[in-house]
Parts: sequence; C-alpha cells; structure tokens
Amino acid sequence: MVQLTELLPSEPGLLPKWLAVVAAISVANTISAYRSPEYTQQLYMGSPITNNKSPVNDLSSRLFATWTFTSAIIRGYAAYNIRNPAIYDMAMWTYGIALIHFVAELAAFRSTCFKGRFVFPIVVASSSFLWMATQRGWYLS
Repeated sequence: MVQLTELLPSEPGLLPKWLAVVAAISVANTISAYRSPEYTQQLYMGSPITNNKSPVNDLSSRLFATWTFTSAIIRGYAAYNIRNPAIYDMAMWTYGIALIHFVAELAAFRSTCFKGRFVFPIVVASSSFLWMATQRGWYLS
C-alpha cells in the first residue's frame, strides 16, 4: 500500500510539500462549494453592512469553486515543478490574487467579517505569498 508521504513532492524543503497540501485542501473546498452554497456562505458570512446576511447564492458559490479549483491545479503543478520559474510565479500569484480578493471582501465590500472560517484563507494566502516571495531565489537558482 502506498504511504501518503510517498505522494508528496521529493524536492527539498517544506514549500513544495506545503503547496501540495494546500492544493489538496483546495480540491476538498471546491467539492464543498460545488455541492452547496452553505460552505461558501460560511466564508462570506455577511457583515453589519449587509444586515449580517451572506451575499452568496448558488451561482457565486460555483464560481468560487471554479476559481478555487483553478488555483489548486496551479499550486499542485508548482509543488511538483517548483524549479520552473513560470509555474512558480503563477502559483505565487494565486496567493497574491487570493489575498487581494479576501482583503477587498473584508475591507471594501464588507461581505464578511474577520472571524470563523474567513481567518484561515487570509492567513494561508498572506503567509504562502510571503514564503514563496522570499524563497523564490533559492528554488529558482
């Protein structure tokens, strides 16, 4: 039987493994968002501006799922091709775009609050973007 660790990227360092794990989690999030808008409604829970009502509907949940799956594919490719500059940069920018999106939803559009399920994507996007930015030279040298 195949051990889970055998499926992880063999490149040195933790970043490729992190990218693979986040890609797998993103696939699971994609499935949840496609199945029901309730998953996405817990992420975009609304705020006092929206009378604490989530703006998520069936279509926006499926769009979020599609965006999440696209990011998962790019991050998965980067996990196993960490030394390819184009793939590395694309994966890094999936985190940058996600961070911009989540901060905008929080601060500008007020579709959510900084609590609950919303905290995790902000932490993952910001820390992963910074991690990839600081390690770019090492992986691409």
